[in-house]
Amino acid sequence: MKKINLKGCNLFLIVLASISISSFGTTNNNKTLRQKNYPIDFSQVKITDSFWSPRLKTHADVTIPVCFDQCENKTHRIQNFAIAGGLEKGEFRGLFYDDSDLYKMLEGASYSLMNNPNSKLEAKVDEIITKIVAQQSDGYLSTYYILGKMNERWTDMNMHEMYCCGHLIEAGVAFYNATGKRSLLDVAIKFADHIDNTFGPGKRVWVAGHEEIELALVKLYRITNNTKYLNLSHWLLEQRGHNLATWSATSKDYYQDLIPVKELEKISGHAVRAMYLFTGMADYSSATKDTTYLRALNNLWDNVINAKMYFTGGIGSSASNEGFSADFDLPNKEAYCETCASVGMVFWNQRMNMLKGDAKYIDVLERSMYNGALAGISLSGDKFFYVNPLESDGNHHRKEWYGTACCPSQISRFLPSIGSYIYANASDNSIWVNLYIGSSTEIPVGKNLVSIKQETNYPWDGKIDINVNPKKSQKFNLKLRVPGWCKKYSLSVNGKTTKSKTDEHQYIQINRKWKKGDVVSVVWDMPVEVVAADPRVIVNVGKRAVQRGPLVYCAEEVDNSNYNKIALSETTKFKVKDEEISHNKIVAIEAIDGNQKFKYIPYYAWDNRQAGKMKIWIDYK
Repeated sequence: MKKINLKGCNLFLIVLASISISSFGTTNNNKTLRQKNYPIDFSQVKITDSFWSPRLKTHADVTIPVCFDQCENKTHRIQNFAIAGGLEKGEFRGLFYDDSDLYKMLEGASYSLMNNPNSKLEAKVDEIITKIVAQQSDGYLSTYYILGKMNERWTDMNMHEMYCCGHLIEAGVAFYNATGKRSLLDVAIKFADHIDNTFGPGKRVWVAGHEEIELALVKLYRITNNTKYLNLSHWLLEQRGHNLATWSATSKDYYQDLIPVKELEKISGHAVRAMYLFTGMADYSSATKDTTYLRALNNLWDNVINAKMYFTGGIGSSASNEGFSADFDLPNKEAYCETCASVGMVFWNQRMNMLKGDAKYIDVLERSMYNGALAGISLSGDKFFYVNPLESDGNHHRKEWYGTACCPSQISRFLPSIGSYIYANASDNSIWVNLYIGSSTEIPVGKNLVSIKQETNYPWDGKIDINVNPKKSQKFNLKLRVPGWCKKYSLSVNGKTTKSKTDEHQYIQINRKWKKGDVVSVVWDMPVEVVAADPRVIVNVGKRAVQRGPLVYCAEEVDNSNYNKIALSETTKFKVKDEEISHNKIVAIEAIDGNQKFKYIPYYAWDNRQAGKMKIWIDYK
């Protein structure tokens, strides 16, 4: 049995990172020298594999209707807008940031429409948008204040007014890209203009309590080409760390407001806020030639990967602040690992790959996507995790909804956008393949157009066939990411074995004159691996975890009548077996140690059957 000692978290450090969820819309007209690559938007990618395709169908058929039903019939989110706009009678019900959940669901529905046109869904989104008529003449929009005390708007920096505007912007851009309709985008622009007219140099001071608007404003700049939104994003980033906020001194760390963001070195505070902040910093950097934030982003990334990330790619160990604690403090049962934060890790790491061109960021993205984020939704698509522990006594389960519903709405907008993380191109006539997902797309290379089609059973199998079909024969560089978990692989072009070297950024580069019908075949060796945590993670001393390919595995009590005796050792043997859980195909792992047999399933698939215990880290004898 092969053991890997991994430095860093509760985890690993196999070397193991999207343009916001939907890229920057479908535009790519603001290229700068700052980016190493430009992701191909998911609206241009058709996913055809047997792993993600069923999930996207479940998202369209189940998750979107469930989310809208919660907003319309079981909670008061849509009614708040109708009442505030005078369409219905009543009063505000819910939490002051509930507007954001509806915006995220509209964003997710818009993404679904891009690749799965659906007249009924589009009509439903149109109907909901007609109820967002409460916007004030000056552009302000918050149902909590409009139906409460308007004289108290913009008096408390932690009341999520800018956070909600950020999600409105993302939804408006998404619906415009999906349908060409400006209805929601114009509302978003008017609110953003109100903020720009109210805050900034020579105007009012403000430090947003919950970051998000910073990255959204860059997205708005990308689609409008109006630099005032980019400048406002930068101003908001620069407000932090100068004693300008109204919260107590002890809360500054929680809000990432201790020091100016360009001086940050260690990640701390609320995990989701941190992810949106770092994504916004990276977005600003990619949209300009300003390198001010790069040193901080590098240091922050090193800190989280080496000392504060879980084996699942989840982050945020502490429930008390929904975020970070001390280095190597990574409890299993008490792990917070909010679903939103794992999705945030995907956002931030893709931006880092765009800026630096290093595959290590995609390794983290992939780990967070397949494990930390995907665990946040049930296989049936109608139940959700807010918190994702690495161990359970059998009393932690997904729910149909939460009072604070950021995680269901987050996963509902994330899933349909996964195509944005697969491919990228660059100005040096290169095509980047970052993720291995059965899919097809057309990628511009200079003045040429290249059709790319992946065929694979990944993540269950490491064999990938990439069909390369340029419109005209052309020389360009095809860059294939070598997964950080892979130690051995084989490569062939048109059936002929090809020797290759991995460059310093963990990519195979195949630079040749490509013609129609060319096929690249690669096989990533995918054995079962036993992983040891950094010894500074005290809770995992004397334990090991199991992974195969990008997937983290766990043991559930429902599969193991001898659950309390589960252990690994030097003599443990493994077999992989095709199985099903809730009509979803998986590859399970059978561990055989002497007379004992134990079963492991992918972590994302746990808690989809009867209640029971679960653990990732297993005693090692």
